[in-house]
Amino acid sequence: MNELFSIITPCYNAGKFIEQTIKSVLSQTYTNWEMLIVDDCSTDNSAEIIKKYAEQDSRIFYYKTEKSSGSPALPRNIGIDNSKGKYIAFLDSDDLWLEDKLEKQYKYLTEHNCNFVYSNYEKIDFQGKRENRIVEVRKTTGYKDMLKVNSIPCLTSCLSRDLIGDNRFKQIQNEDFEFWLQILKKGSVAYNIGDITSLYRESENSRSSNKIKIIKSRWNIIRTREKISLIASLYYIIYYAFAATLKFIK
Repeated sequence: MNELFSIITPCYNAGKFIEQTIKSVLSQTYTNWEMLIVDDCSTDNSAEIIKKYAEQDSRIFYYKTEKSSGSPALPRNIGIDNSKGKYIAFLDSDDLWLEDKLEKQYKYLTEHNCNFVYSNYEKIDFQGKRENRIVEVRKTTGYKDMLKVNSIPCLTSCLSRDLIGDNRFKQIQNEDFEFWLQILKKGSVAYNIGDITSLYRESENSRSSNKIKIIKSRWNIIRTREKISLIASLYYIIYYAFAATLKFIK
C-alpha cells in the first residue's frame, strides 16, 4: 500500500448522504488515500459535515467553488488540480464504496501492469436499500467501445495521474463520457476487474434521469466534438439507446 490514491468527490446539497459516502471511504482496507471533497456552494449542511470529518482525519480535505457551477465538472477539476496521488478515483457525494474497493483495484493495477481500471456495481434505491440489482459492464473498454456506450461507471473508475495529463472535465452534460473519450482516444484501454466494488444510489432528480437530453448531448459529443461521420454517429446512438434501455430495466 505504498501508492497514494486521490479520491475526488464533488458535492452539492448532499447533506443527507455525504456522511455515508465519507464513511465508506474511511472503511477502506487500503488506507493510503486522500479524499478531496469539493463543495459547489451547497446551501444545506454539507459543508458542516465535511469540515467535521476533515478536522478528524488529515486525509480528508474540504474545498469550495467560488460560485455554484451546477455541474460536477468544475468540482472534479478542482479536485484533480489539488490532488497528489499517483492514482485518481472518483466518487460522487451520494454513492458508496464497498470496503475493499481500493485494495482490489490496486492489486489489479499492479498485477496486470495497467493504468486504468473500473468495475461492476450494484444499484441501491434512494434510501440506500440493496436489492441485488447488479450492473455488469464490459470487460475492457477502448475508444470505439466508449463511442457505443459509456461502460466505465465514474464511481468505480480509477486511473493513473499520468494518463489524465492535461485532460479535464468539460462543463457539459455527459461530462464523464467526453472525459473518458479524450483519454481513450490516445490508445489507452480500461479494464474491468470483474468484481462489484461500488453502490450507485438512484434518484428521481438525478441529471441522468432525462434520457432524451442525454441522447442529444451524446450526439453533440460524437458528431460535433469527435467529428464522427453521420452514418457511424447514427450507429453509435442507436447502439447506446438499446443498451441504455436494457440497463434501465435492471
